[in-house]
Amino acid sequence: MLSSLPSVPQQYFPEAGPVESAASYAPSTVELGDLKRILVRRRLWIIGTAVLLTLATLLYGLLTPALYSSVAEIIVDPQDLQVVTNNINPSGLAPDGGITQVESQVSVVQSTGVLLRAIKATNLTADPEFNGQGLLSRLLGSGPDQKDRTLSTLDALRSRLAVKRADKVLVIDVIVTAKSADKAALLANAIAQAYLADQANARAQAATDASKSITARLDEQRKRVQQAENAVEAYKAANNMVMAAGTLVSDQELTDLNTQLSAAQSRTATLKAQVDQLRKQNGTADATSEAMRSSVISSLRAQEATLVDQVSQLGTELGPRHPSMIAAQQQLRDTRRLIARELGRIQTAAETDYERALANQQALEAKVAGMKSKSLDTDQASVRLRELQRDLEAVRSVYATYLQRAQETREQINVDSTNARVISDAMPAQKKSWPPLGLLLFGAVFGGLGLGTGLALIAEYSSPTVLSSNQMQSVIDAPVLGILPAGTKAGRRWWPFGASPAVAASQRTDAVVGLALRRMFTSGRRPPDWPLVPSILVTSPPEDGAQRNRIARLLANAAAARGSRVLFVDTNASNGQKDPQPGILDVLRGEYAFEAISRYAPGSNVALLGRGRPKAVFQEAHGVYFAQHMLTQASRSFELVVVDGGALAENLNASPLVAMVDEIVLVARLNATPMRDVTATVQAISVMGRVPTGALLVDEVA
Repeated sequence: MLSSLPSVPQQYFPEAGPVESAASYAPSTVELGDLKRILVRRRLWIIGTAVLLTLATLLYGLLTPALYSSVAEIIVDPQDLQVVTNNINPSGLAPDGGITQVESQVSVVQSTGVLLRAIKATNLTADPEFNGQGLLSRLLGSGPDQKDRTLSTLDALRSRLAVKRADKVLVIDVIVTAKSADKAALLANAIAQAYLADQANARAQAATDASKSITARLDEQRKRVQQAENAVEAYKAANNMVMAAGTLVSDQELTDLNTQLSAAQSRTATLKAQVDQLRKQNGTADATSEAMRSSVISSLRAQEATLVDQVSQLGTELGPRHPSMIAAQQQLRDTRRLIARELGRIQTAAETDYERALANQQALEAKVAGMKSKSLDTDQASVRLRELQRDLEAVRSVYATYLQRAQETREQINVDSTNARVISDAMPAQKKSWPPLGLLLFGAVFGGLGLGTGLALIAEYSSPTVLSSNQMQSVIDAPVLGILPAGTKAGRRWWPFGASPAVAASQRTDAVVGLALRRMFTSGRRPPDWPLVPSILVTSPPEDGAQRNRIARLLANAAAARGSRVLFVDTNASNGQKDPQPGILDVLRGEYAFEAISRYAPGSNVALLGRGRPKAVFQEAHGVYFAQHMLTQASRSFELVVVDGGALAENLNASPLVAMVDEIVLVARLNATPMRDVTATVQAISVMGRVPTGALLVDEVA
């Protein structure tokens, strides 16, 4: 019964707003569930992209020639080998432990000079893999010249070379990739050796340049020494300053005279003391030290003592007048006269020596005085001489330093002070380094999935579809009455009225449809005295016709299942007959009454009214009148009219029904119906003077 379908007649038909452009539609926010629908709907994009990328990668891996990589390791010690002092290449360790210095050597290893040296050592310009001379050019006998071939080889080698340094270590890895494992090892070792040779040559060249520069300066320093020496000698000659053993001769003479004078003064003082002592003895100088040291005096004293003893003995034995006594006394007297004479001679000799020493002293004093006067003049000239000598010593010191440095730098030319060496020679690789098929396939699969996902999202953005109920509500400015599952036979246009609910729809579908009916007719938009029967027009974009027809029949069947008599009007079908029978188009033209041409479906409360015969075009005003008349007459026999209005953008014959029905329900498929088609349908409804009052969505994923 109608009471089982709570409905309130619509008070006023809502008027359509301004017509929007068919290309404009409201933006919406994509939610996580919407993203899932996008990916599921466009899964062929994702899977196809992944498959194509994987196949392309597999084909690349199978057709690409294998490449092999070999590694040579070089250790670079920031502290260079110390062979001689004052090295041309300073070996001080930087605050960062030499990491910056070693890092700069990474660039040196892959520099043009090192690579050209390695190319020359291995004759790489004759290798077709590197010299850029392909098979066609070799067959035609033409190719680049030697210079271009060297440049091509250099570019090819640089593209196959990788020089790396691990973090916090001083080891440089030289990695070369080639089609042959032996060739890769050979090139890696050649580059390592070329680097060492280049470093040795660079240091030798630095020592050579330094040696040349120092040698050039050495000649200049030698000339400066000669000029300083000539200045000193010229000054000494001009000032009559003769040097001996680095000292002026006049100074040496003055020193010698002072020494002689001191000795003469000492001797004169000694002799004067002797003379003074002898003079104090008054002729008895036998007690002086000179008399004591005289051998003559000693002999005469011994003889005197003997004669004294003899005289004493003879005086006792013979008496004073005995001739022997007299002779002895005479001898004693003669001896004493000899002693006195000798002492006088000693005194005279002492006085003579004193006078000679005094004269010598006086002569030396005169010479010293003369030399002192001459030395005063020489000292004035010595000031300038000492200044010239200091300049000479400074120039000689610089010259000696340059001479020593020149010898050291000449020695460094032939000495390699670089503390860099190859710690690991490159060995032929046992496995190919490229292409890594497994890794490429892994990356291709996941990269393809990611790329496909991106393409799917781009495609969705360029041609958006209905993603969610919120988006649909923002577009049509009306509520979404429910979301229905697609069903097992979504493509079937006919839905058998009167079938059991289990067959007609699932429990979920029946619940959603029933709730949608309640929401439509509890809105309070129908005035109590509205004479027309409650009516629903279901429309959709053209591609959703199957789902639209299904939902329209579900609405009719759901109302009939609750005991209501329902008139189902299908503006698209011709009741399955070859020749169209009278239908809704005939009613809208006023040719037939709907009671005469409608028929009930077997075993149901649903009366069917087909499209009819489109043999003539009716005026819209007449159509609206007869549509209103039909709905008024239908209120006597039916509690609900459900109209499958078709795609209103293409079905203008349904416009009279659009103007008179209570509810206009728009049907769309989630993540399938293009948003532009929804907008076009809303615009078509607007052109007919109405706006959608609700929407039902179909989720094909559910």
